[in-house]
Amino acid sequence: MVSRRNFLRGSAATTAAAVSTATVSRVAMAALPEPVIQTKPDTMPPLAPSAGRPYNPVVTLNGWTLPWRMNNGVKEFHLVAEPVVREMAPGFKAHLWGYNGQSPGPTIEVVEGDRLRIFVTNKLGELHSVHWHGQRLPCGMDGVTGLTQPGIPPGKTYVYEFVARRPGTFMYHPHADEMVQMAMGMMGFWVTHPRDRHPLIDDVDRDFCFLLNAYDIDPGSYTPKIMTMLDFNIWSWNSRIFPGIDPLVVRHMDKVRIRIGNLTMTNHPIHLHGHEFQVTGTDGGPTPKGTRRHEITEDIAVGQMRQLEFLADEEGDWAFHCHKSHHTMNAMGHGVPTMIGVDHRGLARQITNLVPDYMVMGERGMKDMTEMEMPLPENTAPMMVGQGPFGAVGMGGMFSVVKVRREQKRGDYTDPGWFKHPPGTVAYEYPGTLPDPARFKAEGAGSMPLAAPPARPTEVKVRKPTGGHAGHR
Repeated sequence: MVSRRNFLRGSAATTAAAVSTATVSRVAMAALPEPVIQTKPDTMPPLAPSAGRPYNPVVTLNGWTLPWRMNNGVKEFHLVAEPVVREMAPGFKAHLWGYNGQSPGPTIEVVEGDRLRIFVTNKLGELHSVHWHGQRLPCGMDGVTGLTQPGIPPGKTYVYEFVARRPGTFMYHPHADEMVQMAMGMMGFWVTHPRDRHPLIDDVDRDFCFLLNAYDIDPGSYTPKIMTMLDFNIWSWNSRIFPGIDPLVVRHMDKVRIRIGNLTMTNHPIHLHGHEFQVTGTDGGPTPKGTRRHEITEDIAVGQMRQLEFLADEEGDWAFHCHKSHHTMNAMGHGVPTMIGVDHRGLARQITNLVPDYMVMGERGMKDMTEMEMPLPENTAPMMVGQGPFGAVGMGGMFSVVKVRREQKRGDYTDPGWFKHPPGTVAYEYPGTLPDPARFKAEGAGSMPLAAPPARPTEVKVRKPTGGHAGHR
């Protein structure tokens, strides 16, 4: 990895280059900023600004912030679009496309009013461009191949220049063959901090961000199937799946902001346990305070961003996840037979030796599969895995934990381990004898009255006419 310190030191020699604010001269191109590459999937510490206006930096879940250099009053970044290997969970890697060694790419942090210059080098085998999702900028910098710019050819570097005109949370992603490039993991987060105190943007103690993304990766394979439109089997946050998603570690009574962007092909109801949050921002900017409401679940649609804020006033390890049940599973197959009530575990092991992809629901449901230790193909994430302090969590996919601790120091994001519950505060087994169940005396009777018994059949006697024509009587 190229260190940020070396990058910033090396940039000092090039800051005197003559660069126009409207176009990039050959001299400036010769002084192209050195790209910073990250290969670890860990949550990196916040990158404090070393130049320009100050701000409180964000923490990207299982990600990092891209360093920049100042060049004659312009913030310069360098993105490299390239194939990457992303560890999605321990023992499970995917061959993706991304930026600067990772998928998603690094978070870009700027301040309202900053003049920006972003160099984008294309190391893919096809045309590329970058769309700055939600930004107000000149049309020719919007990054739509064929419409606002020619595509960036392989091996070439293009330059985007604009001013960060409004504060908020945004994203960046390709607008060239995006069905393929986004399905391969090309995306990144963007945060524009307010220049001055903003009436709708509060100060917070912890500011997290991550993207929702999804893949279809067959068991035993490494590369996503790019033509999948609905049946994804890997649901991830920042291209990580539980138990590979880091916890969100906060200090008790911290004010916490979480920024979430959705670049999957479906909506995601994101649910937080133990606290209520307010929706304080969208892609359109901060929400008016009169429209804010307390929620515990917020549905985030495709292409949208939501900014959630809450006071971490309850200690503990609180689940934080998508509330679509199949989005909290890994490598989910779509033709899984239901075998509830059938003990097939011994047979399943034998069949799996012959058919590696064979997988069925457990005798007592899906969670059996966390304990059956069924053999899996190489480079396949178990469907539901992860151990908590009381045993198997039985979750995967879009699932993490918000860890709230009194002893956590300000600015410390180190995982404190599992929560130590005070005595008498954990659910426990009832040791007594269970009483016989009570039955309603009139079992089956509900709010509707029973129908009255049918009346006794009426006997009808028919008397035939004895004379004349019946039609005239």
